[in-house]
Amino acid sequence: MSYVETPRQDSMGVFAEWAQANERSDFIAKTYMHLVGAIGMFVILETLLLNMPGIENLVQMMIGSRYSWLIVLGLFILVSYVAESWAQSAVNPTTQYLGLGLYVAAEAVIFVPLLYLARLMDARIAGPGIIPTAAGATLGLFGLMTAVVFVTRKDFSFLRTVLWFGALAALGLIVAGAVFQFALGVVFIYAMIALACGYILYHTSNVLHHYRIGQHVAAALALFAAVALLFWYIVQLFMSRRN
Repeated sequence: MSYVETPRQDSMGVFAEWAQANERSDFIAKTYMHLVGAIGMFVILETLLLNMPGIENLVQMMIGSRYSWLIVLGLFILVSYVAESWAQSAVNPTTQYLGLGLYVAAEAVIFVPLLYLARLMDARIAGPGIIPTAAGATLGLFGLMTAVVFVTRKDFSFLRTVLWFGALAALGLIVAGAVFQFALGVVFIYAMIALACGYILYHTSNVLHHYRIGQHVAAALALFAAVALLFWYIVQLFMSRRN
């Protein structure tokens, strides 16, 4: 009788799951430190962009027509692909950091119209601030999903296919909504929040089981992308409630 063992490393290094305890804990700590750094960089860039003179002109250019937002979305997808490729580089740490920085900058730009409109709504309609409230809810949900993975130690890699098809379907609906000028509605927002939570579970479990020691920059980027997606739709949810 023969047994097939799960490989503990490959040509790119040792998987975090099979690394020494001190190496694994160091990898996890570095991943979340870089995640915090990416969020901090996003906040700084977003603050600068939203307070830039003539910001309303940039917003108008990005969402002024049904096709302008599709162009922005297409450019974001392209830049995201390049950034993720750089962040996953196993050869050059500088390239990894350039990838993370590029991705955070791209997220900051694409968030400008949404947060600009949320800020306008806060100024016109009394109530708790949409952006800080959404940020708190996002961090709360992220913390809950993270705790689920770290407490159960479950491998959520089985979600990969579901998440891929969910993201593809969502992109199709977004494109159709932009072209044919129809609102996707609050049900779509809740579905996207659920999808973002799925991504958090998936990427967090990858940190424990499938990333290799030394891939903390790529892991931080993946987690940041999931947090940004969750924040995007929670902001939209609070805006829809305010309306």
